[in-house]
Amino acid sequence: MMGLDFSFYNWDLVSKFLLKGFYFSITLTVVATLGGIFFGTLLALMRLSGKKWLDMPAAIYVNGMRSIPLVMVILWFFLLVPMMIGRPIGPEYSAVITFIAFEAAYFSEIMRAGIQSIPRGQVFAGQALGMTYQQNMMLVVLPQAFRNMLPVLLTQTIILFQDTSLVYAIGAYDLFKGFDTAGKNFGRPEEAYIMAAVVYFILCYSLSWMVKRLHKRIAIIR
Repeated sequence: MMGLDFSFYNWDLVSKFLLKGFYFSITLTVVATLGGIFFGTLLALMRLSGKKWLDMPAAIYVNGMRSIPLVMVILWFFLLVPMMIGRPIGPEYSAVITFIAFEAAYFSEIMRAGIQSIPRGQVFAGQALGMTYQQNMMLVVLPQAFRNMLPVLLTQTIILFQDTSLVYAIGAYDLFKGFDTAGKNFGRPEEAYIMAAVVYFILCYSLSWMVKRLHKRIAIIR
């Protein structure tokens, strides 16, 4: 098949070149997801606060981030943050900061839709019990919103995992960088890129299948 040879792939290669990148890709995905959901929820609450001085800056941030290609944001943070703080922070830390800041905008819109999906009667019931706005949000609205939006949040996380390959642009050692390094060391870059595509496909397709199953279970419970 076009002279392709995958025989050089073995456990030694995986442990030497791929595991480090895989761990970083997973770590970046988990940290960016948790950070993105946390800050995204704050942004969603700001946009739903009804106060212009909170809504406007949150809307500008969310719409601005969602209008810029992620690879550009990665490069901006990598180049500008060290200039602002006066010292380099390394590609891995830069990638973490970038992904949290970028994903917060997307998770914000997911959380805003989830909060708005909760019937107003739930909010009025909490108020009738004497809950404050913060208590109502924390104990009544947000738990239901998270449950309603869980499949969408997980789908965005899968997209986030795919996007981690873009940190290759700043030299961070992710899963894709591991495949690239292995291919160059063994003189088989074509096979390395094909294997990278296969691995990403298997991981993301499997996760998407599980999310669909979860969505059906949640729909049945409702």
